[in-house]
Amino acid sequence: MASGPRLPTTSREIRLKRYPKGMPTHDDFELAEVALPPLADGQMTVRNIVMSVDPYMRGRMTGARDSYVAPFELGQPLLGHAVGQVMASRDGAYPVGAYVSSMLGWREAFVAAGDQLSPVDPKVAPLSAYLGVLGMPGLTAYGGLLRYGQPKRGQTLFVSGAAGAVGSVVGQVAKIKGCRVIGSAGGPEKVKWLTEVAGFDHVIDYKAVGDLTAEVKRLAPDGIDIYFENVGGAHLEAALENMKLHGRIIICGMIAGYNERMPGPSNLMRIVRRRLTVQGILVLDLQDMGPDFELDMPRWIAEGRVKWQETVFEGIEKAPDAFLGLFSGRNHGKMVVRLGPDK
Repeated sequence: MASGPRLPTTSREIRLKRYPKGMPTHDDFELAEVALPPLADGQMTVRNIVMSVDPYMRGRMTGARDSYVAPFELGQPLLGHAVGQVMASRDGAYPVGAYVSSMLGWREAFVAAGDQLSPVDPKVAPLSAYLGVLGMPGLTAYGGLLRYGQPKRGQTLFVSGAAGAVGSVVGQVAKIKGCRVIGSAGGPEKVKWLTEVAGFDHVIDYKAVGDLTAEVKRLAPDGIDIYFENVGGAHLEAALENMKLHGRIIICGMIAGYNERMPGPSNLMRIVRRRLTVQGILVLDLQDMGPDFELDMPRWIAEGRVKWQETVFEGIEKAPDAFLGLFSGRNHGKMVVRLGPDK
């Protein structure tokens, strides 16, 4: 068995202590330390370097069994995307020092078999990019927009949650495809980055604007061809009011309603009158677009056509803070937790 330096024998992990009611709090989580088991043939010890927190995780904290993914179990470590380094290995496909991604986040280290891991290349982009622009959020944005939005040069796209990990990529891919892009984000810093760095044509600070529907109308007087939904509520109502005939709406998420019941838009009949196509998406249904995504996105990054931001929390004990920050808008781009050095 090959092994590297400082082989971990224990790991700290974040567990779900109870199912949250409304907005989660720190009391819903607990930090625990566990011993790592010895390796069997085909297994390896991985030290996590960065892990992801994502809004969809809130849906797994309800105990409900009717979701598209199983709920988190109480008293067990949470699960999520992470990138780490192999520290000891009894699997020839993953030598010591290799970098791998997994769904075994929310913990500092773990023992796993090779079929639970995927290789990543730190020469293409920083490891944390595999949690965002090169990971699940990037594929969600790329696949959802191209398959269901079908953007064409000269069309107008409106994206809510534009400063988030998905929304920021949606807007930049739409620009690559020749679209005029309008985003919505909260706060002047996010607006500045989206316009000056990401290249959006217009960005609405929804926290400062009085009438969101009227502002979208002002920026898109001829209407919206494609709306990419990440927020819900007033954003969906504003989009519906301004959609063009035969426009496309892609529903990725509605974070405004993740912790409390959200009233539905009052103008749903616009779907009928404008003959709109409304499509809900899950990254699970976009896996067949992975090969194209893995060709296009690294190339666009290398060409400087796609950029990203990260908000980084340090240490496993800060993972709940990072997760809760998603619902108060603390994240600029992808929210990640750094668990250790890259080497």
